[in-house]
Amino acid sequence: MNLVSGATGLVGCHLLAKLIVEKSYSRAMYRSEEKKNQTIDVIKKYGISESEISNYVEWQKADVLKIPDLEHIFETINRVYHCAGFISNSPADYKKMRKVNIEGTANMVNVALAFDVEKFCHVSSIATLGHPLVGKKTTEETPINLELKKSAYSISKYGAETEVWRASQEGLDVVIVNPGVILGDGFLSNGSGRIIEKAKAGIKFYPQKTTGFVSVYDVADAMFTLMDSEIKNERFILVSENLSFKKLLTDLANAFDAKPPNIALKPWMLYIAWFVEYVRAKFSAHKRQLTWRSIPDLFKHSYYDASKIENAIDFKFQSISQSIQQIAKRVRE
Repeated sequence: MNLVSGATGLVGCHLLAKLIVEKSYSRAMYRSEEKKNQTIDVIKKYGISESEISNYVEWQKADVLKIPDLEHIFETINRVYHCAGFISNSPADYKKMRKVNIEGTANMVNVALAFDVEKFCHVSSIATLGHPLVGKKTTEETPINLELKKSAYSISKYGAETEVWRASQEGLDVVIVNPGVILGDGFLSNGSGRIIEKAKAGIKFYPQKTTGFVSVYDVADAMFTLMDSEIKNERFILVSENLSFKKLLTDLANAFDAKPPNIALKPWMLYIAWFVEYVRAKFSAHKRQLTWRSIPDLFKHSYYDASKIENAIDFKFQSISQSIQQIAKRVRE
């Protein structure tokens, strides 16, 4: 049986749908009934009935920070998909991110080792990867310079990866996936879903940045295929295309018949926004989303090479334009 942590998040939800389609039984970790019901509604858009969901998914309320919870749900588990994590751009959430992403992952791999789990798949991020020389693409082998890790999120996810690699040295077979910005339906109010929600409503501004994007449907397919293979103790970049945010937001807006962005964000605009947020946070409970050090990153162009997974399992990514059409269709349903 599979165990899926973070089953009510974007990746976990679509992964559960993939596992049901493949007739693979899963135990799904969740934390609230509201999120569980939202997840079931998204899965049903795959043409999966509630009876099929009940047949293939066993729901268990649990927290990655509570070891007694984990010891209970790891019984009879042979494969673990660790999708749980905390995403935030706010410096105020740094301690929480470290606790959930690092300590939570340490708990998961430790219990997996104790219960002799066969294989463990960890969902990380391209944010943990190294920075290549100018003009080169980032690969799985690009050297990592921790001094260049500026965001709280990237630091916490790097720490989580360290726990997974440590467990691999202790005998746990692992695979790590490093997705780019993940696009998918069902969770438009948080994470990368906000990009879709803003484009759908019509957005004037766009950041002058290029990065890697991938659909959640490809992420779920890649994870399932890797776990079903003999591959172990390897990491894989999951990026379908390297695109500018202007191109992505324009294509999203067109898919939803909205107005595409036409004003490029300038550094001075963001520094003013940072100052306003900083002052507001000083006198209210508002959480800053911008930091002084993160603003230059919004003007950088990063390119990622996903040929390793394409060659390892003969994997074919959807184009982002195909993914956008699929997302738009499912959002309208």
